[in-house]
Amino acid sequence: MKTLFLLLGLSLAPLSSACAQTIHFLTEEYAPFNYTKAGAITGIAVDQMKLVTERAGIHHTLEIMPWARAFSLAEKQPMHCVFTAGYNRDRATRFVWIKPLLKDQMVMLKRQDAVYDNLTIVKARELKVGSQRGDFAVEALEQIGFHDIDLAADIDITLRKLLSGRIDLMPTSVKTYEKMRLDGVPVEKAMMLAGQVYGVACNKDTPADLIERMQAELDKLILSGEQDRIFAAYGLPPNPRTSQTRAHK
Repeated sequence: MKTLFLLLGLSLAPLSSACAQTIHFLTEEYAPFNYTKAGAITGIAVDQMKLVTERAGIHHTLEIMPWARAFSLAEKQPMHCVFTAGYNRDRATRFVWIKPLLKDQMVMLKRQDAVYDNLTIVKARELKVGSQRGDFAVEALEQIGFHDIDLAADIDITLRKLLSGRIDLMPTSVKTYEKMRLDGVPVEKAMMLAGQVYGVACNKDTPADLIERMQAELDKLILSGEQDRIFAAYGLPPNPRTSQTRAHK
């Protein structure tokens, strides 16, 4: 009987080890980086992380949920990561990072029929701005004096508010704006904002060797040109070369 239990324990050990090393990735509906299509989660960031984890030999799960919830879970729960997350000084110390999944300029969007001549930050503060709860853009706008930002659960709701006239402006990345234009969404650039690096934000208790393995595979993806080809597959220009911004923690 003891032998039976010993053999059973040995047979289950690899399974237990694999489960213990499972990374739980969380993301949101935010095309073209991460979104649901025909019942599957896809996008520029998703495609990159699938390759990264496969080549690093890391088992993972992937789930879409509202951004604020995803961000909170990644910060509080071991072995949880969230993407595509904007990287800044405050977040640098709250998570361990794998980056860059993309580097992009931020842009403030308006409805195509709206007229805001010579829009400046000062003038934009007088208009109704909307974004997503917990989104990096909210932090960035608050730092430059925006208040009472209209918050939604996801970007689709924010966009509907913009098109219906409930808000006047919404911030997003240039690449997201370009995807909207390709899809025929009637929006235009109102003004440019600062650039931003985006990546994967993992709970601080995530084992360092897992982070290092994923970062190494992302670096290879960038240097080989595969990251560029993923962007091209979605009809978007490639990232600027940003491998020097890698974040080893």
